[in-house]
Amino acid sequence: MPRPNRVQMADLARIAGVSVATVSRALNDSPLINADTRERIHTLARAMNYSINVGAQNLRLKQNRTVAVIVPYDPQTRQHLSDPFFLSLIGSLADALTERGHDMLLTRIDADRLDLAAQVYHTGRAMGIVLVGQWHHHDQLNAMADSGLPLVVWGAKLPRQRYATVGGDNLTGGRLATAHLLAQGARRVVFFGDTELPEIGLRCQGWRAAHAAAGLVPDEALCRPVPFVGEAIQQAVEQMLHEGLAFDAIFAASDLMAMTVIGTLRRLGRSVPEDVLLVSYDDIALAAHFHPTLSTVSQPIEQAGVLLVESLFAQLAGDKVGPKVMPTELVVRQSSQRPASGHSS
Repeated sequence: MPRPNRVQMADLARIAGVSVATVSRALNDSPLINADTRERIHTLARAMNYSINVGAQNLRLKQNRTVAVIVPYDPQTRQHLSDPFFLSLIGSLADALTERGHDMLLTRIDADRLDLAAQVYHTGRAMGIVLVGQWHHHDQLNAMADSGLPLVVWGAKLPRQRYATVGGDNLTGGRLATAHLLAQGARRVVFFGDTELPEIGLRCQGWRAAHAAAGLVPDEALCRPVPFVGEAIQQAVEQMLHEGLAFDAIFAASDLMAMTVIGTLRRLGRSVPEDVLLVSYDDIALAAHFHPTLSTVSQPIEQAGVLLVESLFAQLAGDKVGPKVMPTELVVRQSSQRPASGHSS
């Protein structure tokens, strides 16, 4: 789909019957332009939804060397910046920007108003934006890209996408995790995760694909759309046991979710991996030190920061940038391997 034509300063000058230089001075409230003309041009600019692109102006003048890294805040899930995955990705971005001699502005916005991200660019605080996560607002991101905003998003490649993304291969990751559990002999594999989120939805598709490849049809009761909230995760595990749902393995959509699942199962008299096998996602540093150590799908976070920054700077140079999908791999540890016979719970 072609991008809609954005109102340019030359358009304002033509309609107002003045030079581009006059429009520029008026919008910057120069005293060289009389008050009536300034007000007339400001009114016209508002009517045409025109705003001064301070970010681009600063970039042309080489006055801005700051990139905004925005982590949306969802009041429903309340994921904090202390989330180990967020911290790893932010650290990777900081390193990639430092290597280029640029600064990072870290901020948060409401996850329901991703369009607010554009403000840090249009006010000149940042030369471009890296947004961590698509959340539920694919259309808002398309509209931001259509407006010409220099933007790259950590997230999944989606149909009819017009903004740049960098992300792991979530579909393959979900398939690898589930296929491994099935190969270990599991036949009732639960999927835990908020399938309304694009990345998690693709991991769930991988869960389905692995079953299909094994000639199996998963029981839909095993797909549990659980948000990334500790209390909700605990309640979901308790609900499965209360229902008497039969399951012998769990694929959790993140390592932190898996840790809560394991703790809840343990409290309710079930052990991982003795009673239930488990694979999770992300391979945060703690995954290798948890008890039991977590089998998990690893995402190349160090490479992610580099690719996100490269994609943004390519846009700033005028290049057309498409989605980039990075490979994922399964790291097998204790949580998905049945203990040797004779091991006591």
